[in-house]
Amino acid sequence: MSAVDFLVELGTEELPPKSLLVLSEAFKDGIVAGLHDAQLPFADVTVYAAPRRLAVLVNGLATQQPDRVEEKLGPNVAAAYDKEGNPSKAAEGFARSCGVSFDQLSRVDTDKGERLAYSLHIAGKQSAELLPAIVSKSLSDLPIAKRMRWGAKRTEFVRPVKWLVMLLDNDVVDCEILDLTAGRTTRGHRVHCDQNLVLNNAADYYATLLQAGKVEADFAKRRGIIKQQTIAMADTVNGVAVIGDDLLNEVTALVEWPVALIGGFEERFLEVPQEALIASMSEHQKYFHVVDSAGALLPYFITIANIESTDPVQIVEGNERVIRPRLADAAFFFETDKKFTLAQRRESLKKVTFQQQLGSVWDKTERVARLACYLAPIVGAELDDAKRAGELCKSDLVSEMVLEFDNMQGIAGRYYAENDGESQGVAAAMQEQYLPKFAGDVLPVHPTGMAVALADRIDTMVGIFGIGQQPTGAKDPFALRRAALGVLRIIIESKLDIDLRNVLTYAATGFADLPKADSVVETVLDYTLERLRSRYQDMQISTEVFMSVQAKQLSRPLDIENRVLAVHEFSKLTAAQSLATANKRVSNILAKLEESIDADVALDTSLLQDDAEKALADVLTSKANDTAPLLQEARYGEVLNALAELQGPVDNFFDNVMVMTDDAAVRANRCLLLAKLRAVFLGIADISHLVTK
Repeated sequence: MSAVDFLVELGTEELPPKSLLVLSEAFKDGIVAGLHDAQLPFADVTVYAAPRRLAVLVNGLATQQPDRVEEKLGPNVAAAYDKEGNPSKAAEGFARSCGVSFDQLSRVDTDKGERLAYSLHIAGKQSAELLPAIVSKSLSDLPIAKRMRWGAKRTEFVRPVKWLVMLLDNDVVDCEILDLTAGRTTRGHRVHCDQNLVLNNAADYYATLLQAGKVEADFAKRRGIIKQQTIAMADTVNGVAVIGDDLLNEVTALVEWPVALIGGFEERFLEVPQEALIASMSEHQKYFHVVDSAGALLPYFITIANIESTDPVQIVEGNERVIRPRLADAAFFFETDKKFTLAQRRESLKKVTFQQQLGSVWDKTERVARLACYLAPIVGAELDDAKRAGELCKSDLVSEMVLEFDNMQGIAGRYYAENDGESQGVAAAMQEQYLPKFAGDVLPVHPTGMAVALADRIDTMVGIFGIGQQPTGAKDPFALRRAALGVLRIIIESKLDIDLRNVLTYAATGFADLPKADSVVETVLDYTLERLRSRYQDMQISTEVFMSVQAKQLSRPLDIENRVLAVHEFSKLTAAQSLATANKRVSNILAKLEESIDADVALDTSLLQDDAEKALADVLTSKANDTAPLLQEARYGEVLNALAELQGPVDNFFDNVMVMTDDAAVRANRCLLLAKLRAVFLGIADISHLVTK
């Protein structure tokens, strides 16, 4: 079977830059899936993406589907003939359904006996016949949040479509998609090559656009060029370009022929918080900012032009004229805001609603301050700082800076706290209260920041759950899942010995009226600790390990973490499965007893009859005594390693001792021995959950 190269390119108006990479990958994946479904083998696939085009090149595509044989089964042979030996009506009906005579049917053995059958040979379709539907489906399945129409057409796409190329080697695929007739004509750069380009062969696509069209169609290569040029430009001013992946991808999606240029602004603007300047440059203008070797902002920016100009100075000057008023606005906001202290601004929070049933943002700061004071001695924060930081933590929300640059929330608060002469802890907490912002983000470092960060999240969770608005799989408007994960990370990774149930209970008393007050503490606790499941999955720790600790119904996240890590290591030991199975067996035995057993009651050694039970009693007593101080010090790994040595005596006990003997006293004593065995493991976790078979 011969193979060809297949090219599809959809030309459009400029595509959304933040979506370009996702759209191009989805387009490729849809075509690949369609080829697999159609049983069209190919060698490899290359995807191209630029502001005005989505394209996929498939190399070594089969020109035709393989032929296949489809076997149809008919009635049982016994029912295929009447009493006279002639074909029955059922047999003739089956033959007609296959479009053949009865004589052309065959017989096959099946698990239901010998049956009539017909093998239909189906010739594979030509690729050219199948590709239009594959491309159409891939385009219709693209993850486009909102499609648009243009002109008088009813066709819908993310942007107006302009041209369509579909080639099999040098042949045009005869089809129409999105009201466009497929051809071999693409288009070059809007300025450098504002004309049609004819593609003689699918394999010529990339080279034709690059050389004649002045379009770098390969997203990854274009991204690399931009990064390399940006670094080189920063070197010219002895600086370092800060190149974030998100901004780099967005800029790459904005240009077809990238040319990096460097511009500057007045040094007086450096007195403004650099985060605001960076936001102006990156978010509004898509510039890369430049810093010195110490990370301090320099008065330069790097812009990526979509044209190789004969007079680049004009482009630079134009960009400088555009950025200057934006930086001036940031400077104005900063100077204006400093005329009022955070304490003065706090009064304005009384007019800002946090949640209708939970009051204003001012009310929230009152609760956060109260809870931060409760947490202060636990995290090592100064009580006065915790109270002050809690009260002021949302004051910057009504500042001019944050109203203009929402990403300055907290950052602006830190600058204003420093300007107001607040303590270092209060200033740090203004910014650190929002940490971590996302998975993998840094955590609060200052104790006051930890106290406020925890208090803010816990207050929100208790309040929202308390009014019965817990998140669903589709909706989480108050980001409670992220809040819960943040609380867990701060507690665990900062090694804070916090009883979450106690904190939640105290937080709940800060609300005047919660409809779900009776259940909110346990509901929030369960919701928060359940988030640990995904944490441990990410750490390649099995769900069974987590469940073994979760069965203890603990409420100290750091303690839970230490137990989970210890059980995880224990689960790798050869003794783990045997002891887990024994614990499960013991649990089942004890569950069937009419009365519960107090494992603290002393064994009656005079009732120990079998050597195996005597040996288990001796070693169990020894291990319990040896591990008791280790358990007190939370050295769970050492405890479990010591208990792993119980495997032999436990296995020997179950192999040789009848627990449910007829002698009631002996039976009760043996059940007590098993209760003690289970209790020594339950001091850490219910390892019966580790049983995997």
